[in-house]
Amino acid sequence: MLRLGKYRFDLTHRGLVMGILNRTTDSFFDNGSYFEFDRFLSKAEELFRAGADIFDVGGVKAGIGPEVTTEEEIDRVVPAVGALTERFDIPVSVDTWNPVVLEAALGVGAVLGNDISGFANRDYLAVAARWNAAVVATHIRLAPRIFDPNPTYEDVLSTVRDFLQERIEWALQAGVAADSIITDAGLDLGKTTEQSLQLLRHSDEIASLGYPLLLAASNKDFIGGHLGLELNDRREASISAALVAYMGGARIFRVHDVKGTRRALAICAEISSRAQPS
Repeated sequence: MLRLGKYRFDLTHRGLVMGILNRTTDSFFDNGSYFEFDRFLSKAEELFRAGADIFDVGGVKAGIGPEVTTEEEIDRVVPAVGALTERFDIPVSVDTWNPVVLEAALGVGAVLGNDISGFANRDYLAVAARWNAAVVATHIRLAPRIFDPNPTYEDVLSTVRDFLQERIEWALQAGVAADSIITDAGLDLGKTTEQSLQLLRHSDEIASLGYPLLLAASNKDFIGGHLGLELNDRREASISAALVAYMGGARIFRVHDVKGTRRALAICAEISSRAQPS
């Protein structure tokens, strides 16, 4: 069972679709196409109608780009989170590694902190625990917004598993509830195409840590690099990656194509549920 604020989810068979909502001017995929607030809300409505279970709102992209101050990130994210929690009855996640931004977003209704830095700032976990919020523990080799041209691992799977186990323990020690911790192998975050594919193939070994596994693979470089696909031509491959991860035990999927992923996961859940002994 996963708890996100007042929401409870049985993930035995169900896959949750997390719709990406960027309030950035330079996102790698949408390039700021719905940064303007009315367009942002229209995009949220579109994702909700398509079947999003969770909204994930980010104000700073993970890759290299112009500096975004804490104040600017708060200005981008907090009004957006507040507007979503007023309009839609689904959990809202804030995609930030900044504990100050996390606290401000939790104060207006967010229930999940999606931290791709792997809790580089331990204050993040204290904030989450104080608000009884959920967190995503993500593996990254270096840090957000730092170019990692030659990621090297002795064993990428063991390294990621050990890292995530340690972050789970950090979260528990800080007072985050066990039913509110999510893991993410961090595909493309300090990984080559082959390393990301290896982690995807072994989703079951990450899921075996015993916490819900989130896949954030939508339109990422490892998909394009493996298949030679341009950014806007990765839709079907992204959905296929989600299905592979689902069969390996992943149950949360951060995606751009909510409708397509929702439909694909529905049939996976049906097959999975029917495979259980009656």
